[in-house]
Amino acid sequence: MVEERGEHFVKSFERGLAVLRAFSAERPELTLTEVAEAANLTRAGARRFLLTLVDLGYLRMDGRRFALTPRVLEFGYAFLSGSPLPKIADPHLHQLAEDLRESTSVGVLDGHDIYYVARVPSSRLLSVAITVGSRFPAHANSMGKVLLAGLDDAELTRRLESMELEALTARTITDEDALRSEIERVRSRGWALSDGELEEGLHGVAAPLRDRSANVVAALNVSLQTHSTEDAVIRREVVPPLLATASRIEADFSLHPVQSC
Repeated sequence: MVEERGEHFVKSFERGLAVLRAFSAERPELTLTEVAEAANLTRAGARRFLLTLVDLGYLRMDGRRFALTPRVLEFGYAFLSGSPLPKIADPHLHQLAEDLRESTSVGVLDGHDIYYVARVPSSRLLSVAITVGSRFPAHANSMGKVLLAGLDDAELTRRLESMELEALTARTITDEDALRSEIERVRSRGWALSDGELEEGLHGVAAPLRDRSANVVAALNVSLQTHSTEDAVIRREVVPPLLATASRIEADFSLHPVQSC
């Protein structure tokens, strides 16, 4: 499904951003050819964008390879410092992580992905590296399910129709109807569970975070190891403190004059 753009849309700016998005944790250094392929550009076009970004200080060039510089962090810092939610949630995340001895996080929906804006890791080693700024496909984790469930029906349909439901593990939901059914379950019970859908051996449990207008603006998550945790234990020992913590964060957030994330 191709999204329609207005007359205001600057195609060249989109291409420049596509060049930046070509870089990732898995691909921190790329050649001109690799960038052109990832951004769906000609080599000549990709070269102009790359050299412009080098001149501006957002990329560095080492021989034939390009890589991001720390200057790109300006964008993420501006977002995080402009939102009160990470700071408000932080003490609650620490308390929940201490109580459960598990990792806790807050994430927001960004397009088809979940973007982590706050995180407190546990002492246990998780196979998947997650930090503030990490992003993962929304359909494959508990926070994504919660945030998709918080959309109205029209927006949910628009998102699902444009999403690529990639199978990250054998447990990932890749059928749109099955994902819709799962989202309805999340809406009815008020929390979401992910069972090895993002990474084998990783459980995720999430609850919505709402603003004072009852709009779902973020999600609170606890990450667990599936090999040591049964569903019955999660429902009995993890879900109640998760929901209670979400309520406390919402109460603090509602007192803040800025209600956007």
